[in-house]
Amino acid sequence: MSTQPDLLYSEEEEALRAAVRDLLTDHCDAAGVIARSESDAPHDLSLWKALADGMGLAGLLVPEDRGGQGATHREAAVVLEELGRAVAPVPYLTSAVIATEALLACRDGGDLLAGLASGREIGALAVGLHAAPGAAYATVRAEGGVLHGELSGVADAAVAGLLLVPADDGGLYAVEAGAVTVTPQVSLDLTRPVARVALDGAPGRRLGDAGPAVRRALRTGAGLLASEQLGSAEWSLTETVRYLKDRKQFNRPVGGFQALKHRLAQLWLDAVGLRAAARNAADALATGEDTDVAVAVAQACAAPVAVRAAEEALQLHGGIGMTWEHPVHLHLKRAKANSIALGTAGAHREALAELVDLRAP
Repeated sequence: MSTQPDLLYSEEEEALRAAVRDLLTDHCDAAGVIARSESDAPHDLSLWKALADGMGLAGLLVPEDRGGQGATHREAAVVLEELGRAVAPVPYLTSAVIATEALLACRDGGDLLAGLASGREIGALAVGLHAAPGAAYATVRAEGGVLHGELSGVADAAVAGLLLVPADDGGLYAVEAGAVTVTPQVSLDLTRPVARVALDGAPGRRLGDAGPAVRRALRTGAGLLASEQLGSAEWSLTETVRYLKDRKQFNRPVGGFQALKHRLAQLWLDAVGLRAAARNAADALATGEDTDVAVAVAQACAAPVAVRAAEEALQLHGGIGMTWEHPVHLHLKRAKANSIALGTAGAHREALAELVDLRAP
């Protein structure tokens, strides 16, 4: 018998949010993120260490008996909301969620899981970030115990010490980063770089079957990505309202003009709808109830709202919104990049139609 989803935040989740937000306020200011995005090292590894090692957040999805915190996807979603709000350049989604879920689905690799949970190791699933759950993805050739091939669009591969690589024999292999060549690719979102991974006879350790592991990892990633998109959308709304209250034109606050009130009210409604969809996905992932449907609904909703919120923020901030120094461009780039990450909204709508038997004629 199915139960009603719990869309509210618990006291523990709100306490976790407050702790993460305090840390990000102190160590992840917008100017620092912008400066990093222009450098050769866009990832903030000291912030990652504080989140993963200091707060234990990298192991939220890992059971306690396997070296983790034994929390649920609901707590991970709260963390991602705050990381989205700050556009934090850390590999949380890729390592603590996607790579971790892939390992949890494998028979072998418990030792690797403990490394990811502690934050000592950063992992990346070597599947293009654009791949949707259940969709086809590229593989490498397994031959004589070594791997050959090239995979593109792998997010955060530049800082990963462990790569989880799907091969054409149906296996998922653990490959040390030192055994591959990682070449950065141009990405719109400078805070979540993607790269091409080339394997030329790289030794790999088979962990289990790639099919179910990759599907589970991408489904969880897509479901929790909605919470990151929610955090970014809520930042865009909050900052725009604050700016329009302060900015004056014709000797009155710009936010007092009726046309702008209407736009902000619509944006607020969109954000509230996204919050419900994202919380539903997180709760479904935690309980296992109607997970595929909840994830598809969340991703069908998330990208359009996050992109529109960032576009409205940029436009309503006027001239200052167009400057490099203002962080709104970070949110717009992240929102646009996320709109094709882990499946587009259209792909998720198609998947949802199949799931609920409402296919187009």
